Amino acid sequence: MVEFEQKPQYDIADLQEIVRLLRSPEGCPWDKEQTHTSIRNDFLEEAYEAVEAIDLLDMPLMREELGDVLLQVVFHCRLAQEENQFDFAAVCDEICKKLIIRHPHVFGDVTAEDTAAVLKNWDAIKKETKGQETYADTLRSVAKSLPALTRAQKIGKRAARAGMDFRDAASAFDCVRAERAELQEAMTEGSRERMEEELGDLLFSCVNTARHLGIDAEEALTKATNKFIERFAGTEQLVTADGKNMPDLPIEELDVYWADAKQQDRQAIQKNEQKNTQEELS
Repeated sequence: MVEFEQKPQYDIADLQEIVRLLRSPEGCPWDKEQTHTSIRNDFLEEAYEAVEAIDLLDMPLMREELGDVLLQVVFHCRLAQEENQFDFAAVCDEICKKLIIRHPHVFGDVTAEDTAAVLKNWDAIKKETKGQETYADTLRSVAKSLPALTRAQKIGKRAARAGMDFRDAASAFDCVRAERAELQEAMTEGSRERMEEELGDLLFSCVNTARHLGIDAEEALTKATNKFIERFAGTEQLVTADGKNMPDLPIEELDVYWADAKQQDRQAIQKNEQKNTQEELS
């Protein structure tokens, strides 16, 4: 049994010590076997769970999930320390230095009157400190591990800094139409390789349109997916209420139920809007 002092409240030093003990010869068999690579997906999962807590504005859940993310950071630092690469203190030192360097308007004599100026300075400093000599370098530096929509939107934004961009949302949407036609041609041709390529071009054009509309493509697709789930559930309820089973019905009949569920959604939204309006007037 590993001895550890029981406290009413712990701090970051305690977390580092707990992780060290878990990795020690007397520690946990699972923790001792882990590597940077083996817990990579755990880091992603914890980050997404923290983001969900933020979206819900659930403070107790956010506190818990941020702790899980912090554990991942401390664990990776411990692994690196065991390999004589770096430790938690080095990580803290590097991020502090980065923040000071990239905020010369706060910690230096540079003037930044608004957010646009801050971001411009940030990008210039980032490009210099990372040794990015060309605009192409800034595009290549966007993490490949990002969700595809997020990565595409970020790359489009960086390309725009070099002047490579659509004039406006309308011209970006024109590209969506063109890519849709090319996808249709590929489908007629039947080449899977070309269909994949043209579908990718279509999705990339949709992302550019979203960027010009000031819409986050990742969030838009997430909301659309959630809406589909709720409407699917409504459709299933209507089918079940009629004593039927969804897989037994042809798509034409399911489409009728889908339309009914969609109408119910609209009525519910209208009813909620009327309620909110009445509350504001009262």
